[in-house]
Amino acid sequence: MSDGLPPTTDTDFAIQTSDLGVRYSLRFSRKKSMQRTLSQLLTGQPAEQFWALRHVGLRVVHGESLAVIGPNGAGKSTLLQVLAGIISPSEGVVDVRGHVSALLTLGAGFDVELTGRENILLAGAFLGLDDGVTRRLLPGIVEFADLGQFIDAPLKTYSAGMRARLGFSIATSVDPDVLLLDEVLATGDATFRAKSKARVLELVEEAKAIVLVTHDMGWVKEYCNRAVLIEAGRVVIEGEPDEVVERHRRNTEEAKRRKEEEARAAGLAPVIAR
Repeated sequence: MSDGLPPTTDTDFAIQTSDLGVRYSLRFSRKKSMQRTLSQLLTGQPAEQFWALRHVGLRVVHGESLAVIGPNGAGKSTLLQVLAGIISPSEGVVDVRGHVSALLTLGAGFDVELTGRENILLAGAFLGLDDGVTRRLLPGIVEFADLGQFIDAPLKTYSAGMRARLGFSIATSVDPDVLLLDEVLATGDATFRAKSKARVLELVEEAKAIVLVTHDMGWVKEYCNRAVLIEAGRVVIEGEPDEVVERHRRNTEEAKRRKEEEARAAGLAPVIAR
């Protein structure tokens, strides 16, 4: 895909970004950063900056499930946070239309002292739902999460998988137009993962737009309409899932080979396990 999308008069989309960029200051990211910051302020030197995303152009229409893949630190989670409205872009344009439901961090917004049932009501308030609406959705959320008696136990007694089940059940129950998921389908038992995938497919069939970050290439190829590979904050390739996954595999192997060659050149050949 090109760096930025060309102007378009077509309005039938759920998500569109053009020349999207997110810049962070590295001012406080290293030791002695306070001393360095004071020096920069006194001398007028600019602070070091890092582009987490740069020139990202994406378009997702209703009924699409877009997988965002790439190495750790590529900017995938940052992209979802921008789409969710948590982070404002430093440059470019982002247009997300309709009701957005996001599950970007397991347990985000939960109160560990409250029960699962109480946290459902709390999450509904965070999502801007009327209390009556949340209470009508409550039985279905409880049934889908399938936590048994733990639904009335404090969240601090939950495992990571149980929190994932509760969070996913809430995020997908509010009839979102846009659903954003960050690596949440990798947590939980096999039965719930299968159930979660079926629910995502159901949302796609209902013409919802799904964007998910995942390291599960099997999920990408089997359940997504499209995929995008992000490396160092930039879109490398976008297209059919099989093609994008294969490009990711080749790039990963090449990066590993380069690191091994650099290690050997520096006299730090990898230790062979015995």
